[in-house]
Amino acid sequence: MKIDGKEAHVGASQNKVFEFLSNFNNYEALMPEQIVNWQSSEETCSFTIKGIADIKLKFARKEHPSLLELVPDGKSPVNFSLLVKISPDTLNEQHSTVQVHVDADLNPMLAMFARKPFENLANTISMELEKVFANQ
Repeated sequence: MKIDGKEAHVGASQNKVFEFLSNFNNYEALMPEQIVNWQSSEETCSFTIKGIADIKLKFARKEHPSLLELVPDGKSPVNFSLLVKISPDTLNEQHSTVQVHVDADLNPMLAMFARKPFENLANTISMELEKVFANQ
């Protein structure tokens, strides 16, 4: 199952957004309200999706300044990855565009139940990122 989240237009440069997103300690403010029990370090995080699962994430790739790949760390109920793509704004170098993509290996039945939470996660990260940099 592949999901392309909504594109966010962020009031910060590609480098600044990449640096922010390269540290899991910054992600708590970007999470949907269904995420509880947040714990993080720079390189890993763990949390609970209310009523669904406990998840641990780590960075699989960091390609400065345009791509971050987040994957489960250890045993996970779902095999998935989150790709965060950061593109420069061609009209204003102090702005960038961010889009979160989800790629989950799910059978059709599980995909039916998981699509909405994954869409919500991808879209919330993007929209909250806009808010974080709008307030700086």
